Amino acid sequence: MSKRPNKPPDSRMTRVALFLLALPIQAAEEADVLVYGATPGGFCAAVAAAREGASVLLLEPTGHIGGVNTGGLCFSDSNQTVRSTMLGLFEEWHRRVEADYQRRGVELPYRVDVKDHSAWTYEPHVAARVTRELLAEAGVRVLPRHALTRVVKDGTRITRLETAAGGFSARVYVDATYEGDLMAAAGVDWTIGREGREAHGESYAGRQYPKQKLSIRGLDDAGGPLPLVTATEAGDEAEGDGNVMVYSFRLCLTRDPANRVPFPAPDHYDPARFEVVRRYFAQEKRPHLLWDLYPLPGGKFDANNGIGKQFSMGLVGACNGWSEADAAGRAAIWEAHRQYTLEFYHFLTTDSAVPEKLRQELASLGLCRDEFAEHDHWSPQLYVREGRRMRGAHVMTQRDILETPEKPDPVVVASFPIDSHDCRRIGTAESVINEGTIFPVRMPGRRHGYPHHIPYRSLTPKPADCTNLLVPVALSCTHVALSSIRVEPTWMALGQSAGIAAALCARLDVPVQNLPYPDLRSRLLAGNQMLDLPVLPELPPEPVSIDPASLPGLVLDDRQAELQGDWSRSSNFKPHLGSGYLHDDRRGDGRSSAQFRFQVPKTGHYELRMAYSAHETRAKTVPVSVTNGGRRSEFLADQSLPLPSGSLFRTLGRVVLEAGAEATLTVSNTGTDGFVILDGFQLVAVPE
Repeated sequence: MSKRPNKPPDSRMTRVALFLLALPIQAAEEADVLVYGATPGGFCAAVAAAREGASVLLLEPTGHIGGVNTGGLCFSDSNQTVRSTMLGLFEEWHRRVEADYQRRGVELPYRVDVKDHSAWTYEPHVAARVTRELLAEAGVRVLPRHALTRVVKDGTRITRLETAAGGFSARVYVDATYEGDLMAAAGVDWTIGREGREAHGESYAGRQYPKQKLSIRGLDDAGGPLPLVTATEAGDEAEGDGNVMVYSFRLCLTRDPANRVPFPAPDHYDPARFEVVRRYFAQEKRPHLLWDLYPLPGGKFDANNGIGKQFSMGLVGACNGWSEADAAGRAAIWEAHRQYTLEFYHFLTTDSAVPEKLRQELASLGLCRDEFAEHDHWSPQLYVREGRRMRGAHVMTQRDILETPEKPDPVVVASFPIDSHDCRRIGTAESVINEGTIFPVRMPGRRHGYPHHIPYRSLTPKPADCTNLLVPVALSCTHVALSSIRVEPTWMALGQSAGIAAALCARLDVPVQNLPYPDLRSRLLAGNQMLDLPVLPELPPEPVSIDPASLPGLVLDDRQAELQGDWSRSSNFKPHLGSGYLHDDRRGDGRSSAQFRFQVPKTGHYELRMAYSAHETRAKTVPVSVTNGGRRSEFLADQSLPLPSGSLFRTLGRVVLEAGAEATLTVSNTGTDGFVILDGFQLVAVPE
């Protein structure tokens, strides 16, 4: 894991700072609170501080206000949270979006006052309008294109923030950048990348391999990695490293001819760059669109990197170094992501390796004429999913989220699942596998993550580092914890709480670490923040179609199987054994298998019966084998055949089993051509 604390990360910023030191000091514009970074967390911090009576400056290093909320992310991730805990400015912002559409007679497919898991969607220009209005009404002075050049400190206090346009001073500062730029420039301890598993005892730390390994060669003819492959050796799975999860754009697209703008051509297109994707399509039995598309109002789509897809909009590995780079370095990384997206679009819409249906589907989409017109209809905001992380008064870890969620000083209740996108792509002579994904860690039986507190201490630096700075976005946590915290709804709530805390510290003239929590809690509640962990409704009983214990003979339910490879759970088709069944998603790749271990009470002949839900899409040649006492029996099951009337099972044949010797029954998807269903088996003794 890369650790670069206590100094600005690039020599360019250092040279500029030294040059400025030689200039006469000019009077700085002053405010009670200065927020650096107009991300969703930043504009919420600014508004919240202003509503507490503070004078507020909001400085943004770029020309874009609103971060990804106004930059193309138009499908609120709050649908995977306990929405009843997401109040305050987050809820107000969405109510304002809803009211904007209502005033124009546009009916949205959701209501903000209904706290369910429906998708809350909007268009980028509407989000931008609502954000501008919110800031203006609060009286926040917004200064875009004011990039930090240096920070002046007196002991542990920041006294002045310098930009090329001049200096700015405040009593309390808030770093709301995705990257933690102000924090780093102020000499606050920080880290970046991924911790190893031993650092904090996190099972989701280190290198993660939940995705299927692709049986394709990841090397070129000379033995080097193919383009888009970032490594040829996996390394120790328990170790950390300096990699961050993949960045991408959130593009706003449409098929409406009146609003559609064709994708621009890339500056350079080399078909060889996508050879690994070409090999992927050659072996993929269920080809699908590689971009995620979420429907939006106005006949538009939010295009996103697909967390479950092998290749998508994210340029794996290219985001490393973004946070540490200067403005020129970030511009180069931004442009590299744009060119990759344009080249990938060209490949996916023109290359014969891509199925024609998929080529046509993506080619029908274009940019939106009424979005980002000043940027040629392309979002100016790269989706920075992860940057620096402060090492503050309390480092949040996986344990804080999954095991010890309650804290004495909460400022937010969060509940988005732990969820990370790819960090690396490893290629060898035999395979390619993506690494770093953490598929959403939800509470069992629920559509959200584990509700937990985020303590005020995770927003405060260590006192020796800085005493008048709060960090609600690049806050103090591990990579695993950030994978839950990192979504805009949570950052908006954290920004609001940080803004209120900053205003209080300025008013009381106290270090941020010494702010009395009862005072803070009172103002947070007045701002409609939720601070109590939710009492969740009882889950309905898990549906049971047929209780295996009620059946004669020896019954093996799918939950007893030792699984290898990828299996998905379902209960859609009934009847079924127990609470549901598994299926292989029609992969037919030979990597999904299940093994049952059992013993029979008596030596003899047994009739082997298989439970499955028959359908025309089912596999017709499912291999089943039974091994016991040196004997091996093999069967091929046709799961498209209807089951006998009134029965849950179809007989596959007979096997001879010895008592006292372990028997194994194995099912796989080797050579199959449809969905393989794993529900269960029944063994019934029969006369010889």
